[in-house]
Amino acid sequence: MKFKVPERLEFALNRKAEQKTTNASLEGKLCVISGATSGVGLEAAKKLAAGGADLVLVARNLEKAESVCSFLNSRSNVKIDIVLADFSYLPEVKKAAEIILNKYPKIDLLINSAGIFITKKTKTTEGFEMTFCVNHLAPFLLTSMLLERIKKSPGARIIQINSQGHRFNGFDINDINWDKRFYNPYKAYGASKTAQLLTVWEFAERLKKTRVTINAMHPGEVKTNIGNNNGPLYRWYSKNIIWHFLKDAVIAGDAIYYLAAAPELKDTSGRYFNLTIDEKPAPGALDREMSKKVWELSEELTAFKS
Repeated sequence: MKFKVPERLEFALNRKAEQKTTNASLEGKLCVISGATSGVGLEAAKKLAAGGADLVLVARNLEKAESVCSFLNSRSNVKIDIVLADFSYLPEVKKAAEIILNKYPKIDLLINSAGIFITKKTKTTEGFEMTFCVNHLAPFLLTSMLLERIKKSPGARIIQINSQGHRFNGFDINDINWDKRFYNPYKAYGASKTAQLLTVWEFAERLKKTRVTINAMHPGEVKTNIGNNNGPLYRWYSKNIIWHFLKDAVIAGDAIYYLAAAPELKDTSGRYFNLTIDEKPAPGALDREMSKKVWELSEELTAFKS
């Protein structure tokens, strides 16, 4: 009798599965992408530009964004713009969305790749737990504000870069800022990614009668700069120990391009991918009743009402 891996452990096999690719062109498409100055987002930007997509880089650091812009311009003929926004401060996210809406009559792709992992509990100036704000509230607000414009482009796609870290769970809708619990950075990270997944299902429900899709994906166990904002001990451990077990982030860029361009995914929405493999998330990220509550909370906290 052939042994069947329990469903909750399938993600461990999927990371080793053969990944899907596409040669489909993105010429003439406009992609808004955050987190493109390093790691997963940078590799995605490289692939998107090589595929012909014009890019709007939503970045926190102008110098780094300009460096990426110069690098991409030297290798492609696409148009690249920069819009500044710190995802730890929602008014800047709102301003960035307004700039994009005022400048671009169409958006064909939105890729939310910016993310953070911090070992010490930190609050934003608005009082949000930092990880929850950067990883969930900011991309939720950006997506919500751009949604009507995205819907005007038939076949448009939204990709939320999530993580297997959502399996750490840690999400408590009554304590999103970790004021009542001892702060656990891994669970805080998992909470932010769980909240993001829960709203992906709600976005997908609202987009059912449109030709716009939204999906989430884990970008693989790859080398990125996430966590570099932490102390020297964590940075040393990350670079000298963890990195030896990680793959090049180029695989994440290839996977994102597949999800953004593959013709066979034109009608696929409300799914979670492990790179390019369709996968079932952890049970805590599939609670549809909680999805509705998280959606309402996210609208309240970002002061955006759909």
